[in-house]
Amino acid sequence: MTNHNPSKILIVRNDKLGDFVLTLPCYALLKSVLPRAKISALVTEYTAPLAEACPHIDQILVDPKLNSKNKLFRLAERIKTHHFDVAITLYSTTRIGIVISLAGIKYRLAPATKIAQVFYNHKLTQRRSRSAKPEYEYNLDLIRTFLKDYGIQSTPEPVPPFLSFEQSLITQLRRHFCQALHIDINNKLIFVHAGSGGSTNNLSIQQYANLIKKFQPNNGHTYVLTAGPGEEYNVKQLSRLLNDTPHVVYISKEGLLRFAQHIAFADLFIAGSTGPLHIAGALNVPTAAFYTRRRSATPLRWQTLNTPDRRLAFTPPETADEMDMSQIDLDTAAREISEKFL
Repeated sequence: MTNHNPSKILIVRNDKLGDFVLTLPCYALLKSVLPRAKISALVTEYTAPLAEACPHIDQILVDPKLNSKNKLFRLAERIKTHHFDVAITLYSTTRIGIVISLAGIKYRLAPATKIAQVFYNHKLTQRRSRSAKPEYEYNLDLIRTFLKDYGIQSTPEPVPPFLSFEQSLITQLRRHFCQALHIDINNKLIFVHAGSGGSTNNLSIQQYANLIKKFQPNNGHTYVLTAGPGEEYNVKQLSRLLNDTPHVVYISKEGLLRFAQHIAFADLFIAGSTGPLHIAGALNVPTAAFYTRRRSATPLRWQTLNTPDRRLAFTPPETADEMDMSQIDLDTAAREISEKFL
């Protein structure tokens, strides 16, 4: 398409936490191939603190998610002032398609799906609904398409971790955490996040309690029951069911970034397919995750970003309803988690 590399690139993924986290390999790839380019991210207010912590993102733009005509024009004008050469929308809606088009960006790329594609002059047919590969790979396919259009054929495979913090900060935070909750500093910290958070089914609170009780006898580890905003009821209910099992409760009240920094010192993160699970994956923390078998919500489609040796996934058996999480074999899950991580 052109012989010159773009200097200002906008990447758009302005929806849920897990969806945003699964875009992080895109920024890593872009920065490795185009180190001099200024890479910006259009995100929601909620995910902005995490985006600011990503070393491969140079600038954050916050989408106020307002739909009135005046607000759309105002967002488009704000984007236009940055004079982007390229805009890549990893998942587009008609609303954001209009905004990107009005911003007058010369190269506009998005998946060739729904009516939103008419606002882009470059499109890639993906058929994500088939869930043939992980979501982050679909995202990377768009980045590679853009790079090929600019004459860059060979690109490296980005490798985890895609999110990290200063080790001294995490070590200090872990020490303070253990001191405050009277945990032996040498214990393994097994985080269990029973919140739903996302749009897919999760284990019940009783199932999480049963799972924890099925693990091998405590060999120097502590269960940390975690909750984000609005999930306090779940974690308190789980705590009551574990009254005979040593554990502590951590309710995140200091914002998303601080929650992510706590996840960074976990030795294992157990959860359903939620945003915090994907944060753990981006940090390359070991994960054990529970998914439905629904095609749009499988372990393959929503695979975490950690290395294969650091992740396990469990689903209902083929003989059960694809959405029936009560049919997951907790004995098998507990044994595999214990053998691999505990």
